[in-house]
Amino acid sequence: MRTDPFRDEVAIDFPSTGRFIERVRAGFIGEQRAGVDDSVRAEVSVSHHEARRGVVLPLDLSLRSTCQLCGGRGETWEDPCAACNSTGETLVPCRVRVHVPPGIADGGELRMRVRAPQATRAVRVDLRVAIRPLI
Repeated sequence: MRTDPFRDEVAIDFPSTGRFIERVRAGFIGEQRAGVDDSVRAEVSVSHHEARRGVVLPLDLSLRSTCQLCGGRGETWEDPCAACNSTGETLVPCRVRVHVPPGIADGGELRMRVRAPQATRAVRVDLRVAIRPLI
């Protein structure tokens, strides 16, 4: 009977390569993980004057980042990480500056990619622009 010589070895504490493989797969053949949405939807409101002239606005987003407690492993030693619910990622607040181009129409959409500090990956932001009614 043959036994696995490494069956009783201590687990090596290296981050998983799973996320790396998923990013490579997505980059080369466009595959995405099932059930994971790598996009964020947001909306900004501008005045008629700002829409006509264009404006740069701050936008606060919550983006995925590597869990600082477990380093992205989803566990500390053999215990599941409570801070990230064993996912290896947490949501962090991130402020970005958005350039709304001149002449944008009400309901216009902008798309950009944003990467937070310590982020696990860039996130697509779909931004809808609403023009405030004149008072």
